[in-house]
Amino acid sequence: MDSSLFCKVWIPQRADPFVTKAEDGWYYFTASVPAYDGIILRRSKTLAGLAQAEEKYIWHAHESGPMSFHIWAPELHFLFGKWYIYFAAGERDNIWKIRPCVLECQGMDPYTDQWVEKGKMTAAKDDHFSFHAFSLDATVFQVQDRWYYVWAEKVGVGKQISNLYIGEMENGYTLKTVQVLLTTPDYEWERHGFWVNEGPNVIIRGDKLFLTYSASDTGIHYCMGMLTARVGSDLLDPLSWKKSRKPVLKSDFKRGIYGPGHNSFTKDEDGNDIMVFHARTEAEIQGNPLYNPNRHAMLMPVQWDKFGRPVFKYTD
Repeated sequence: MDSSLFCKVWIPQRADPFVTKAEDGWYYFTASVPAYDGIILRRSKTLAGLAQAEEKYIWHAHESGPMSFHIWAPELHFLFGKWYIYFAAGERDNIWKIRPCVLECQGMDPYTDQWVEKGKMTAAKDDHFSFHAFSLDATVFQVQDRWYYVWAEKVGVGKQISNLYIGEMENGYTLKTVQVLLTTPDYEWERHGFWVNEGPNVIIRGDKLFLTYSASDTGIHYCMGMLTARVGSDLLDPLSWKKSRKPVLKSDFKRGIYGPGHNSFTKDEDGNDIMVFHARTEAEIQGNPLYNPNRHAMLMPVQWDKFGRPVFKYTD
């Protein structure tokens, strides 16, 4: 892939970017749009081509009630034989009642076929806690023959804390198991402004599984952390996961890249691992950071160290 595309604005004003490559070779891109009013898709036969690809809304927010406000962080995945989009949404009359929601495609072409609403993600039968509070940023991944769902949810009283939880999936919109706490904001770099772990995504290489996530508020302190587990371990056991003590990616003031995070992973046409993430290009944010549109999608090549761990490093 053309290295000149790395670590600079790739698709402007598209936060929480997600790219997946389908088996037929199409690349699909989705992200939060500044108006937070629906879900867009782009597609291209090349990763670079997504920047100029036609963008269309495949779903619009409701006028009122659930899924009517703050449409955030969509992800497109193929599992259980169907395409699904996972996203978060609030209500116009209660804008912070954010819950994880699901769309299901009725055909094999996510760009042109019909999508239907499955509503809020369904917790396991005996789970009386999941998705009852502010919860968002869901991702899914497969290890061996099992699919897992990871999401952020706030707990506590007063100034709430955003943790990451995991559960095994029964189908594309229902969990089979009760929630398991994966990580809570333990360290100082996860606690700037707000105590936050959010935006999880997974990359697997060999017998290792790496779950990246974002921490702190969405300004210059926003950064990426990482958990590591082994394929074949019990991923519903928190002891199977090891948390990195330091962030694996943070702002670079010399390069003018601020608040990197909410990433996803894909491969370029040559099979190289690529990270897609958003960041700002200005240190000072004008107005409310949540409604400032200048979080831009960027690309970064994933490098690998001698221990088989991913290295996230800015390139010139």
